Amino acid sequence: MGFRDSETVSRDMSKQVTSTSLDSHLDALGHVDRRRLLLTLLSADTDGDRPVEIDQMEYDTAERSLELSMHHVHLPKLEDKGLVDADADSHSVRRGPRFGEIKPLLELLDANRGQLPDGWV
Repeated sequence: MGFRDSETVSRDMSKQVTSTSLDSHLDALGHVDRRRLLLTLLSADTDGDRPVEIDQMEYDTAERSLELSMHHVHLPKLEDKGLVDADADSHSVRRGPRFGEIKPLLELLDANRGQLPDGWV
């Protein structure tokens, strides 16, 4: 048994990174409130400079429950992944530095809204 050549190792590592990124993005999209927030940011404007006010968004959950889960669960998760930048003082969110990485998945969801089951987006 010999060592694999560097091209094969490089290809295998590339696949692993891509898989991890996809898993991370799917985790970010794993809750309807996070999906809705990210889709709102997607459609907010083309350059991502305009913040989205969290208070103006529509959600299925009770308002107080949403506020707690958004600030203590969903926003920190999305911020840790670099997908959003949240401003607690103004209750607003902007696209984060890594938003572009999840943008193709968001565009796919957005383009297929009519074909997805109710409550998915």
